[in-house]
Amino acid sequence: MIDNEVYDRDGAGWWDEDSSLNMLHGSMTPGRLRYFRGVLDRLRLDPGALRALDVGCGGGFLAEEFARLGAQVVGVDPSSVSIDTARRHAAEVGLEIDYRVGSGESLPVTDGEFDLVYCCDVLEHVSDLPRVLAEISRSLTPRGVFLFDTVNRTRASKMVAIKTMQEWRLTRIMDVPIHDWDMFITPDELETGLRDVGLQVREVVGLGPRANPLALVTNLRRAKAGKISYGELSRRLDFGQVRSTQVSYMGFAVKGA
Repeated sequence: MIDNEVYDRDGAGWWDEDSSLNMLHGSMTPGRLRYFRGVLDRLRLDPGALRALDVGCGGGFLAEEFARLGAQVVGVDPSSVSIDTARRHAAEVGLEIDYRVGSGESLPVTDGEFDLVYCCDVLEHVSDLPRVLAEISRSLTPRGVFLFDTVNRTRASKMVAIKTMQEWRLTRIMDVPIHDWDMFITPDELETGLRDVGLQVREVVGLGPRANPLALVTNLRRAKAGKISYGELSRRLDFGQVRSTQVSYMGFAVKGA
């Protein structure tokens, strides 16, 4: 059983480089954003003209990036602590983002409200995946775009995401279970789930650390020992697009196409 309550216990620390939650920022935010910007460019979509929904926004890492691109952003997360942190940080840096407490299974938005929805490092945590996907589809305009990333269910993901980053004492990121291998989602499963709610997957690519495996383990141990911050750990792991989808993957789908 995963412990999603950790985001309330530790949610004040999203922007603190010494918080384990900050590992999701470092190189992961720019790595995801680089790919997502490329998708929007290929689709000839101007971010500044988009209404965007961030499902599972956490502390607001990607919400702030899309707001800086000019999008009108709504961020939704079930953790009230994380939402408070996101609101506070957005105010500190002068960004206008509409943050709302809510779950992916029942998004506090109207039908067809958004041109763009994105959901990162979230789908593998939800209790009712089909319902979340249906809610995402409901929130999109008829030709809306869905950007996503999640963790694949493979032997490789069990070794990296479960054994190395969660179970092994010297390398685990948190001392609580944040992932359950059985909740990971294969690309085929996600494509089927999206098709069922009227979204057609156009592309899936690999997402992961581009540092070599030895550096990955070494830097995990250094962060665990307090020798480097989790923000620095993320930067050293150099997350971004990779060839293999065996651990994590990202992609995009289009509604009604």
